[in-house]
Amino acid sequence: MFKRPQLLFIFLAGFFVSNALIAEFMGVKVFSLEATFGWEPFKFMIGGAERSFDLTAGVLLWPVVFIMTDIVNDYYGVKGVRILSLLSSALIAYGFLMFSLGMEVTPSGFWPTSHIPAGATDAEKLAITSKVADMDYAYRLIFGQGLWIIIGSLTAFLVGQLLDAQVFKAIKKSTGDKGIWLRATGSTLISQFIDSFVVLFVAFYLGGNWTLGMVLSIGLVNYLFKFVVAIALIPVLYLIHGAISAYLGADVAKSMREAAATSSDEQ
Repeated sequence: MFKRPQLLFIFLAGFFVSNALIAEFMGVKVFSLEATFGWEPFKFMIGGAERSFDLTAGVLLWPVVFIMTDIVNDYYGVKGVRILSLLSSALIAYGFLMFSLGMEVTPSGFWPTSHIPAGATDAEKLAITSKVADMDYAYRLIFGQGLWIIIGSLTAFLVGQLLDAQVFKAIKKSTGDKGIWLRATGSTLISQFIDSFVVLFVAFYLGGNWTLGMVLSIGLVNYLFKFVVAIALIPVLYLIHGAISAYLGADVAKSMREAAATSSDEQ
């Protein structure tokens, strides 16, 4: 039978990996924050161009991933975070591979695959694009993220996770077991700042046609969103710690946090 600390790690690992995978694959969509809430677009200048609050859909889940990183770090140390980060990266790469295979298989005859015909009038194009006329093409557009996007995503994820773990440990070493909000939020804000720009720079500037202004504007908005959510999730962080303490027992939870704080990365 598994002991409670082991079961807790399995649960945290499953939730961590699931959120990382979901965030990675839903991140292909860029959405308007203002339009989502029915607001008029906000306008601001970055890189000499007027920008709005456009975010990648992955930001909806990445704050949760980074908070889970801090929970794992608090109870299982940097080594636990490293294991889950490497495991998540490997499974994300595996997921991209499986989606690539899925795109290469031939669609069934009943699955809509008609492209917009050459020479179609504007009215005909509108009629076709008003519904999904080519499911296979849509499938490829959503899941067929380019190599640069994959490289950018994995690079940003690994750098962000490992940086988060090290900053978290450094803050905890200075503050001790107190100040849960400080080490969790501080490490998250620093690591997500790097994460927000690395993925866009690698995927869409080095590997695409985005300008630095676009990278800066969308990266900044993504980071501001993560910043606000990280602050808002502080009460949730304490609730999670309370639930874990109740599940493990206060003495066991405290001893695990102390052991995680004093353990070396190699142990």
